[in-house]
Amino acid sequence: MRLSTFTDYSLRVLIYLGLQGERLSTIAEIAERFGISQAHLMKVVHGLARSGYVRTVRGKGGGMELALAPRDIRLGQVIRSTEADFDLVECFDDTSACRIQSACALKAILEEGLEAMFETFDRYTLEDLLKKPKALLRAITVRAA
Repeated sequence: MRLSTFTDYSLRVLIYLGLQGERLSTIAEIAERFGISQAHLMKVVHGLARSGYVRTVRGKGGGMELALAPRDIRLGQVIRSTEADFDLVECFDDTSACRIQSACALKAILEEGLEAMFETFDRYTLEDLLKKPKALLRAITVRAA
């Protein structure tokens, strides 16, 4: 399983905002720091705001900040809210045409694994990702060419 780019960028935005404290940040600033598309980040930020993780401020001097304390943002919740589905194989879908589905144990095993993965993700918060702020800030500092 691989998380989508949308989820990856969502986590990066949350990390960046968590490092900024109460300072408002802009999409342009984050896009530059991570070297990613502003257009894609606009969709990501919209999703994060809709899910209640980010607060946006419009107008001159506007930007965005975390809507919750980093300790209150569980990674499992973020991933669940940003991924479209977790159908690891065809039989996870109600319209599956798999011929062996009724006799196969694979679905149950994969469901158990998915549950274990989310139990792990749910143990961690954004605060856990911010434990080395100086190293993170150095890593995202734009270097002159």
